[in-house]
Amino acid sequence: MTVTHSRLLTQSHINEDKQPDWFCKEYATFRSIVTRKDFPCYFGQQGEKRGELRYSFINHDDWSSLPHTLTDFLSLFNQPQLTRHGLFVFVEPEQEEKTLNYYRAYFWEVLQYLHEHDPENWPKNQPKDPDHYLWDFHFNQEPIFVFGNAPAYKQRKTRDLGNSLILGFQPRRIFKGLEGTEPGGAMSREKVRERVEIWDNLPKHPDISHYGDPEHNEWKQFFIGDDAEPIKGKCPFHVKE
Repeated sequence: MTVTHSRLLTQSHINEDKQPDWFCKEYATFRSIVTRKDFPCYFGQQGEKRGELRYSFINHDDWSSLPHTLTDFLSLFNQPQLTRHGLFVFVEPEQEEKTLNYYRAYFWEVLQYLHEHDPENWPKNQPKDPDHYLWDFHFNQEPIFVFGNAPAYKQRKTRDLGNSLILGFQPRRIFKGLEGTEPGGAMSREKVRERVEIWDNLPKHPDISHYGDPEHNEWKQFFIGDDAEPIKGKCPFHVKE
């Protein structure tokens, strides 16, 4: 069934409205993980506790609600007061767990689908080549940091949030004051990354850096490896002509 409307959900929508059983189950798992006292990402943890996060879901055979949902989500940032909303999109779980490469390919297919259904053109002043250090994913001309979480992560436990592939969407504007080039932002990020290293029992992934680092490719940070090896190869995402 093709969905031609937004499916942007709050916590109350999940608790009060009729949603698919699999989604309710995966959301409960997600919440139990991110609200743990020692969960590394303080910002995500506080957003969940305050009810500031938003959620959605897609089935394998129908992604049609997603462009409408993301458009609706971005409209939240038109309010005068900035709230650091994040959007987490849950993908219907596989019947049997797949490999990390499978989930990575699925992740990039979803981003490509969103781009193909973007109501706006790619910003003229933004690089189209993902290998450019200033490349970023855009939708509705809004720069967005997107990161993948999947059950195939066995070492980097911070990226395993349940049985679903989960895409996290964070518009760049929520990082205002927390940029890697700002002292306060650098300090906050380092604290989170130190906690991640403890949780994962692995050093920081070599592709993790901050946006604008000329030695960094942003796309590699979107879906990191389950190890400490740099990601090789070309980004599967391409900007439509």
